[in-house]
Amino acid sequence: MRGLMTGPPSGDRISVVIPARNEVHNLPHVLSGLPAGLHEVILVDGHSTDDTIGVARRMRPDIKIVQQTRRGKGNALACGFAAITGDVVVTLDADGSADPAEISAFVAALEAGAEFAKGTRFDQGGGSHDITRLRRAGNAALSRLVNLLFRTRYTDLCYGYNAFRVHLLPLLDLPPTEPPCDSAAGMLWGDGFEIETLINVRVARAGVTISEVGSTERPRLHGVSNLRALPDGIRVLRTILAERRRSSRAAPRAVAGRAPREEVVIQAVRDEIAIAETT
Repeated sequence: MRGLMTGPPSGDRISVVIPARNEVHNLPHVLSGLPAGLHEVILVDGHSTDDTIGVARRMRPDIKIVQQTRRGKGNALACGFAAITGDVVVTLDADGSADPAEISAFVAALEAGAEFAKGTRFDQGGGSHDITRLRRAGNAALSRLVNLLFRTRYTDLCYGYNAFRVHLLPLLDLPPTEPPCDSAAGMLWGDGFEIETLINVRVARAGVTISEVGSTERPRLHGVSNLRALPDGIRVLRTILAERRRSSRAAPRAVAGRAPREEVVIQAVRDEIAIAETT
């Protein structure tokens, strides 16, 4: 039985955005586990070639289907965000790795005063039954880098289970969702898995109240993940550096001959990823 979630006293309407591509075998589990009392569930279809949309509609007739305009998780989330009519958005993966029952914990964090409730697998009772040694090492190194550069206290940078108030969406300044003029064009920057880092960094830079929420990641139920540890890790690192440049263009240059501490950490990140790759 699905848990009942009547919503906070303020009457906030909860919207859940679920990016999905060829998740016909996983969606029944994910959709049946959603709590009752949600304002809307938005499935962003990534041009599935199976019956993902049909299964979603049979499982939940009130579901809102949105077609993403390009490729990648980032573009899927941006398309889903554009369709939101609620007050709070929860981002949930369609592969069954995240527990829909945890939505109530994320909403509770917002009720308690946070504007951004960030999932973590490495603190506050969280855990992972799926992460590899390479992904763990890279995530830890990238988290330290973001904490240094942006004065955050994140324990899990690369995790996409989050909830936040919809009024934060303009602060994220995500890539536009219009289809590219060239049908052969690839993803724009921010269209891939780096979207998780982009969101985390930009809400931190905006100075909003952030609360981490413990979450347990389970193995994908069916199918193969689209995540590629090394290429996606490099995209994340480049995103962090780009966001750093964006926030410090007016800052004075470092004294010649001295490597800023952040450059030392950046090199350490690269070294840790390289070591994890070879072990």
